[in-house]
Amino acid sequence: MSIKITFPDGNIRTFDAGTTAMQVAQSISEGLARNVLAARIDDQIKDASTALTQDCTLQLLTWSDEEGKSTMWHSSAHLMAEALEFFYPGIKLAIGPPVANGFYYDVDLMEYSISEKDLEKIEQKIKELAKLKNPFIRQEISKAAAISYFEEKQDPYKLELLADLPDGSITFYTQGNFTDLCRGPHIPDTGFVKAVKLTAIAGAYWRGDEKNKQLTRIYGITFPKQAELNEYLERVEEAKRRDHRKLGKELELFTFSQKVGQGLPLWLPKGAALRERLENFLKKVQRKAGYQQVITPHIGNKELYVTSGHYEKYGADSFQPIRTPDPNEEFYLKPMNCPHHCEIFKSKPRSYKDLPTRFAEFGTVYRYEQSGELHGLTRVRSFTQDDAHIFCTQEQVKEEFKNVIDIVLYVLKTLKFENFKAQISLRDKDNRAKYIGSDENWQKAEQAIIDAASEKELPTVVEYGEAAFYGPKLDFMVQDALGREWQLGTIQVDYNLPERFELEYIGADNQKHRPVMIHRAPFGSMERFVAVLLEHCAGDFPLWLSTEQFIVLPISDKYNEYAEKVSEFLNNSDIRGLIDDRNEKIGKKIRDAELNKVPFMLIVGEKEAESDTISVRQRGVADHGSMDLNKFADLIQELISAELA
Repeated sequence: MSIKITFPDGNIRTFDAGTTAMQVAQSISEGLARNVLAARIDDQIKDASTALTQDCTLQLLTWSDEEGKSTMWHSSAHLMAEALEFFYPGIKLAIGPPVANGFYYDVDLMEYSISEKDLEKIEQKIKELAKLKNPFIRQEISKAAAISYFEEKQDPYKLELLADLPDGSITFYTQGNFTDLCRGPHIPDTGFVKAVKLTAIAGAYWRGDEKNKQLTRIYGITFPKQAELNEYLERVEEAKRRDHRKLGKELELFTFSQKVGQGLPLWLPKGAALRERLENFLKKVQRKAGYQQVITPHIGNKELYVTSGHYEKYGADSFQPIRTPDPNEEFYLKPMNCPHHCEIFKSKPRSYKDLPTRFAEFGTVYRYEQSGELHGLTRVRSFTQDDAHIFCTQEQVKEEFKNVIDIVLYVLKTLKFENFKAQISLRDKDNRAKYIGSDENWQKAEQAIIDAASEKELPTVVEYGEAAFYGPKLDFMVQDALGREWQLGTIQVDYNLPERFELEYIGADNQKHRPVMIHRAPFGSMERFVAVLLEHCAGDFPLWLSTEQFIVLPISDKYNEYAEKVSEFLNNSDIRGLIDDRNEKIGKKIRDAELNKVPFMLIVGEKEAESDTISVRQRGVADHGSMDLNKFADLIQELISAELA
């Protein structure tokens, strides 16, 4: 029996039924076959040894494919587990998945302990095992046999995982002396792993629940070439230099206090000024686009979130309710701004002539994150969204959505996030229980996003299962200067909250109609956006956003009075800056200004004081020489105008 296989380029070839994906690769070229890590067969990632028994689409996955990397890192987790069992017999293994950069395995070390100094010997063992080129062998097994295997090993974690699996769906993978419960897929053999680095040790609660035992999580990463690992480690070091927590402290932007509480950032004066500039930048854009600013409280009655669906979806994982002396009252810290905006829309009768109505708010919201998941400004418990909600007719949805895309693109361009893709986040194909609303409304909302993104010619990918519980969305996945991907701006189409809040407007036919709601946040949240921006530009903010745009450096205290005159003139011209009047040599003042990332250094001495000029030095760009104050002020305004164009 023959089958037809369709390749990504549309080419169709005929093979015998039962041919494996690897044999297909070998029929194309031995060079390709040597690099195949896994295969995508009809949108499912499988082992390269998988037999093809019917007509299908086939993509042969290599290290250049994200799924290829993920498969190798998954297999590397198994290799690490084999090495761990060699050194620490009797340990209990929990889960070992691939992650964005590498893999980890959660381990119950029993009576053993592992420290950073032990990682090198484990790395060497992984390399030793990899060189054996042991194949990853898949075995389908009954649930009873699987339970018996892990009962013999006295492994409570695998037994708990097995309890959730139906009989007939259980597979084991074996390589060398290691067997694990796993659905796969895996690389053909361990020999593909040529370079390895174990990167960190951390604690992790079993299944992410603080009530469960804390396990040891060991992180690692592998590559098919040592040179690629070396490049990765260089990027890691650069990332450490750019860490927003380090830069935030050095630049005096924000801090945290245990007395205030974990995950609750405190913005220092310079950081607050930075946030204010970002807010004013977006407010100006929003005013031009017809948005109206609103303000809502930090708490809301429980019934508000019951109506919106947030209580059902997030109530158990939220901060505990706020009680009042009235036993019938119960409030929650605001997890979202949208229910409040629905009530603002509902506060008076609306006509089709009022639509679209656009409400915007820099609204602070609160979500309980476990302490182990908190990370600087990127994962906090209190954050401010640059939130807005557009209430419009069905006919206006696509055009409004496209207008929001324009705003997001302008924000990304202005802040030099040049590499991005738009992720169309849709419902899970199979599990619809985690969403609210009718299939009809979901289909309309999803199609509106797909059409708008297509008409704007955005580079897009589709991800199923990533939609919000009330509607699909378009997420902007942005690459920073180190090539790391972050989810920043988001736009969502929502037919469901208007129904749940019974929102209405009077149409041209004098009948009541239901508006459609568009949620949007170009920054996402101020905290996360500032963190990503800090790491992207390494603290070298665009001139319009810089905390200090200049610093005046008198060469001696004899010229401090003239420095005051220069600073006052520029501050009166809406150019921000300060004076370094310390009793230090000019060379040290320049070095310190460089470290503090001040864009312009204005050096003043006898010649400048006599001629009413400044000697202008631009950080990392050029020495502009002598310049009068008006010319310098014009230069600053020209540069800022170009950045915001």
